[in-house]
Amino acid sequence: MKHLDVTNLTKSFDPTSAPAVDNVGFQLEQGEILGLLGPSGCGKTTTLRMIAGFEKPDTGEILIDGSDVTGLPPEKRRIGFVFQDYALFPNRTVLNNVIFALHRKRRSVRTERARELLEMVGLTREADRMPFELSGGQQQRVALARTLAADPALILLDEPFSNLDAALREATRRDVRTLLKCAEMSAILVTHDQEEALSFCDTVGVMHAGAIEQIGTPETIYLEPETSFVAQFLGRANLMRGHARGSVAETDLGTIPITPNAEGPVLVSLRPEHIALETTGSSPSAAEIVSREFRGHDLTYRVRFNRSEYVVHTEFTRDLPPGSVVRLAPRRPAVVLRETGLCRRSSTGVGAIAEIPRWIPLR
Repeated sequence: MKHLDVTNLTKSFDPTSAPAVDNVGFQLEQGEILGLLGPSGCGKTTTLRMIAGFEKPDTGEILIDGSDVTGLPPEKRRIGFVFQDYALFPNRTVLNNVIFALHRKRRSVRTERARELLEMVGLTREADRMPFELSGGQQQRVALARTLAADPALILLDEPFSNLDAALREATRRDVRTLLKCAEMSAILVTHDQEEALSFCDTVGVMHAGAIEQIGTPETIYLEPETSFVAQFLGRANLMRGHARGSVAETDLGTIPITPNAEGPVLVSLRPEHIALETTGSSPSAAEIVSREFRGHDLTYRVRFNRSEYVVHTEFTRDLPPGSVVRLAPRRPAVVLRETGLCRRSSTGVGAIAEIPRWIPLR
């Protein structure tokens, strides 16, 4: 039996428009962290709100440890919700913010339990401070301690790190993940940040237009995307059309290995770091480096070949100036995709290949 079992959730706010959430389902093990990743408007927050009980689904079931909670009000689901803005009481101390969530426990044990939770999140010395005296990361840990105080069966986190600056965001999400794992707490994180989903979550579900397009481990989702949308949204991708013959395909880049085997017209994805730059003299297979970006730990190149441009990542030691003549060599097989989303709307043939990488911002 799964700790959380969500089946066929559907929600429409306007009967004349497509559903905000369309037949979404997934399962969660005890202690597992699931990330719902997708752009704004894809249905991830609405899915979270239905699990919490803030929205009523049109269809579907939500089971926690085998019990159907679909029709229960939020306060009876044993689900904790960590909001984007932390939602701390500004007129209460850190300790009293946590004690507030312990109102169902005996008065004699509330303070002791609250101090235990603050020790767990590393804020013992801040117990008597007010929320405005804390950093954003500390406020987030207070919010988590308060959520844990209610002894939830599941924690839902809606963009919890988006208000933090880059350096603090990385440290805070690392701390929060450690705390959730130490407490063996199951959680669902909603985010539009790809790096956050990959580093924080055990499992990632990529949502698009109200549906989950693919769900799996971060490694599987990144290395083996199933659709053009997943390939483009999770990281960066060079998308190419070609004609497949078993384990290879003829593309504008030449004959390249593919996975899985296929026959006939295909669309394939090749990650920028899965292309090697080999120096070469002038030849029919020669490409030209158009631009170079130094990023400290690596370099990002745009390389023109056969009227198309490709994005390539290399380690910092592979430093070549714009104008260099190189050969593009795949380091691993390209992945055969189902066509959805941006690519289905915008790619009409090999001539569109050059436009696809430009949609993916340099980061």
